[in-house]
Amino acid sequence: MSHPAVPNRRRKTWIAPLISTIVTPPLAFFAFALTVFSAMACDACSAAENHSFAASINPAWIVFRCGQVLALLAIVVSWVFVRNRPAAAILLALAAPVTVLLSLGIFMTVVDWP
Repeated sequence: MSHPAVPNRRRKTWIAPLISTIVTPPLAFFAFALTVFSAMACDACSAAENHSFAASINPAWIVFRCGQVLALLAIVVSWVFVRNRPAAAILLALAAPVTVLLSLGIFMTVVDWP
C-alpha cells in the first residue's frame, strides 16, 4: 500500500545563511582593512587638507562600524529565523554582504578625500 506524496515542509533554507556566513566575514575583513589603510591617504597633506580629512573620516568610520554590526546582526538573525520564517531568513542572509558593501560605499562617499 502506497502513501500519498506529502510535500516536504522542511526546505533547505539553511543554505542561504550558511553561504552568507562563509562570504560575509572575509568581505567585512577586506572592507575593514581598506578603511583602516585609507587613514594614511592624507599623510603628506597640508594642515588645512589634513583637518578637513580628519573631520570627515571620524563620522565615516562610525557609520562604517555600525554597518558592520548590522551585517553581523543580519547573519545571526537569519540563523534564528531559519525554521520559523524561512523567507525572512533568506532575505536577511542576502542582506548581510550587501550591508557590508553599502557601509563601505557610504564610508568612501562621506570621507573628504584630498
